[in-house]
Amino acid sequence: MDRLTAAIVAFVFLVLGVLAAIVYKFGVVFTIRLLLGLGFALFFALMILLTAILAYARSKYTVASLLFAIPAAYAAYQCYVWLKPLHIVYVIVFYALSLVLGVWWISEPDMSIGERLRSANSLEKSGNYRAAARKYEKDGNYVKAAECYFKAGMRESAAWCYEKAGDYLKAAELYEQIAKEKGESYYWKEASEFYKKAGKKRDAARCLAEYAKEEPWYWEDVAKLYEEVGDEENARKYWEKALEYYTKEAEEEGVFWEDVAKIYEKLGEREKAVVCWRKYLEYCLKEAEKDEAWWKHVAEAYEKLGEREKAEEARKKYEEYRKRVMGKS
Repeated sequence: MDRLTAAIVAFVFLVLGVLAAIVYKFGVVFTIRLLLGLGFALFFALMILLTAILAYARSKYTVASLLFAIPAAYAAYQCYVWLKPLHIVYVIVFYALSLVLGVWWISEPDMSIGERLRSANSLEKSGNYRAAARKYEKDGNYVKAAECYFKAGMRESAAWCYEKAGDYLKAAELYEQIAKEKGESYYWKEASEFYKKAGKKRDAARCLAEYAKEEPWYWEDVAKLYEEVGDEENARKYWEKALEYYTKEAEEEGVFWEDVAKIYEKLGEREKAVVCWRKYLEYCLKEAEKDEAWWKHVAEAYEKLGEREKAEEARKKYEEYRKRVMGKS
């Protein structure tokens, strides 16, 4: 048993011992009065502190918090004088009901009392689609919730519910509509992801291409999606866009020459690929002078260039580096 566990066990036994002593000395009723009185007094103090904070923040709930504290003070007083013990039961029931109502209220946010008391079907028939959708969603009926959210003009919520229901195609279609209406690229990516889940890779590629206009490192993913559906023409078109993006990046950061070289190979332009592999090799050699882990990439670059002896030398240097590192650890 560790020290913390031992301390907790010792504290529990101490409390039980003190309670047993109080029961033995003063009786069960006095002990109950004491525990309830201390509990109500502590709750009252906490509510007064909360009231002060709310008052400082100029919250509309300040008065409600203060009124909620008063029954606790009264119950603590009754525990002390023990003149009307039944009133203590009333206070306990009041707080229990308040807790139940509070949980009920929080479970259905932004709804009026009338909406809370009506069924989802009744709300839908009356044209209150937003409230009906909340009810359907709470009950786990995500398809009906999505339909009502859509009728209420809440398309993002509708898409989310279709996602929960596993209807990825409808979710994708909604995200595409939202993307067109709002002009926000994020929704194009969401649409692409859900088209992909729905097995509609061509539509996924089309939407991802819209997203890639703002996030160009996704051109490569667009090209791969078109390859998967066998559309070689569009695949080549987007590989060329990816090539343009990676070439610009490589001119600033040499590590991207590897990506440029691989795309040239995919496009069948071997001579241009060799030039880029050379540039990537130069970058790796410079990095290897600072960090020997880069000898692994040097070896890979030599392999691509067909220089196997140099690739083997670089690989040996990498293995020697690894042995030193493993030896230290």
